Amino acid sequence: MKESKVTRVITYGTYDLLHFGHIRLLERAKALGDYLIVGITSDDYDRSRGKINVQQSLMERVEAVRATGLADEIIVEEYEGQKIDDIKRHSVDIFAIGSDWIGKFDYLDEYCKVVYLDRTEGVSSSEIRTVDRRIRLGLIGGNESNILLKYVSESNLVNGIIISGIMFENDAIDSRLASLPRYINYGELLDNSDAVYIISNPTEHYNQIKTALNRGKHVICESPIAIGDRKVSELFDLAEKKKVVLLDAIKTAYSTAYDRLMLMAKTGKIGKIVSVDATCTSLREVTDLEVPTAWNSICGWGPTAMLPIFQLFGTNYKKINISSYFLDEKNAYDLFTHIDFQYADGVATLKVGRGVKSEGELIISGTKGYIYVPAPWWKTDYFEIRYENSSDNKRYFYQLEGEGIRYELVAFVKAIELKKNYSYISKDVSIGIGRVVGDFYDKNNMLVIG
Repeated sequence: MKESKVTRVITYGTYDLLHFGHIRLLERAKALGDYLIVGITSDDYDRSRGKINVQQSLMERVEAVRATGLADEIIVEEYEGQKIDDIKRHSVDIFAIGSDWIGKFDYLDEYCKVVYLDRTEGVSSSEIRTVDRRIRLGLIGGNESNILLKYVSESNLVNGIIISGIMFENDAIDSRLASLPRYINYGELLDNSDAVYIISNPTEHYNQIKTALNRGKHVICESPIAIGDRKVSELFDLAEKKKVVLLDAIKTAYSTAYDRLMLMAKTGKIGKIVSVDATCTSLREVTDLEVPTAWNSICGWGPTAMLPIFQLFGTNYKKINISSYFLDEKNAYDLFTHIDFQYADGVATLKVGRGVKSEGELIISGTKGYIYVPAPWWKTDYFEIRYENSSDNKRYFYQLEGEGIRYELVAFVKAIELKKNYSYISKDVSIGIGRVVGDFYDKNNMLVIG
């Protein structure tokens, strides 16, 4: 007797917070054939295609699908174009997907039959997540309108964040922000917000954060959190006491490429690390009137440049030397600052400027090789590991969406929901940044040049 052919069906999804709609879709896909293969998207692939609100890990999602008993085989989708490879490799007869994707996968007709399945109305993971997330986020800004605009735009991509309003320190507000409810009184903004994003002048951070924390509001603040390590430490202690989240907003820490290069550096890919050199600069015209409120170089770029240094070497340096070139006679606005750190087993250098331009690269030197990140390294999607023998060199590419801001906001929301710190920046690093900025303002270990 001739053996009948087994009809193999494949379907794909994220399957976050597995619900009845997912199960019904799997049941319909299963009914199309004899053997069902379920592709579950990896965390990195989800992030690369802008799906950033996934709450469960890959393993949790795999186990949830396995528990339904509907999948004969589970695979992981990790890259663009994998569907064609999977269809060929697994001899798939039918590709099945939800009807909300109609037309999107017609190109697979060349390899197998494509079937679009009706979805269960009114049920989706996005809706479930949005119901749980109703965080009203207030904005506090000054001269940094462009960054505020980016946060407004990126917050639209994070389920459940609602911009409740803005308190702008200057009379003139960017016309692109004028549609937001505007508050003159800080207390009123806090009354209408569950959390605040702060990008006011760093000299205002301490008082603004302390006020928000004391009123039980969560805070995400552009680094430095405060000027001086004692003040930063005090604010973290207060946040813990009030059971609210305080997150240091250095968006670079949340980019995939940066995260991967730091892991490779820490796991010995280039041997023992002996030197870190980080440069961050941008050209900006600052008038004498703007000097009191403008972000200077040490605050605007210093925390970003210090991030890899402190994450690799720690904050217990043996010696620090600061050299700054100032715009004003009161030595408040540094056009350029150069800092040398000496550690027991290494050295580090940072160069930052808002008015002086240099090559914005990151170089991490080790005993076996070095990591090179081209300008602008703080929002990179690419880096290289280089060795003495250039044939051993490797290049790494990771897609970056929203400069890391949307991933930062997702971590903030997740920390609020689960009452657990999801910051990619440790408390010690934030305190170390505050200490260096405090030394700058106190003119400790400083040489004024020019």
